Amino acid sequence: MAADSNASSSSTLSLQDRVAIVTGASRGIDVSDPDQVEALFNAAEEAFLAQPHIVVTTAGILDPKYPSIAETTIEDFDKAFGVNTKGTFLCCKEASKRVKRGGGGRIITFSSSLTAVYRPGYGAYTASKAAVEAMTKILAKELKGTSITANCVAPGPIATELFFAGATEEKIQAAINASPMERIGEPKDVAPLVGFLAGDGGEWVNGQII
Repeated sequence: MAADSNASSSSTLSLQDRVAIVTGASRGIDVSDPDQVEALFNAAEEAFLAQPHIVVTTAGILDPKYPSIAETTIEDFDKAFGVNTKGTFLCCKEASKRVKRGGGGRIITFSSSLTAVYRPGYGAYTASKAAVEAMTKILAKELKGTSITANCVAPGPIATELFFAGATEEKIQAAINASPMERIGEPKDVAPLVGFLAGDGGEWVNGQII
């Protein structure tokens, strides 16, 4: 997709003429198949006749059973790491080779505020997202000298995340009660931050979990 230049009127945040790839919102193309990830990057470069400037990887699943670690099956554990961690790894691996160097290159991953809370019932999910945070910090250091930044956004409970996880009313209310804002987050609460990190204003932010 082409980045929307109307995201901000500020020249420091302008994304005009930059190519952005955002994964994880539909078919799970970045879950476990490196060939599909490579094909995605090839398609973007062919469509826009340019290297991608921005890659945002948002893939994430949450076990709706909210099992304890003792009750987490090997299959569910592998699924959590396959989507949340391996999916991000595959995108970061490809992005680190494909994103434009020399200025404006951005890699943005997604984690969760649960990595700082350690809530029972989220063992595999939290562990898989903590791995994403560690990987992002290391990637930022490995990209030294390329002018590509790598940062991770770790929002609180988001409505869409809870919905797709099949959260019960009790779980949703618990998320609301735990929030200082007394509500569940919406995409509009997160998108401006991603836009900032993707734009020129985020150039000095690197290797951070936000």
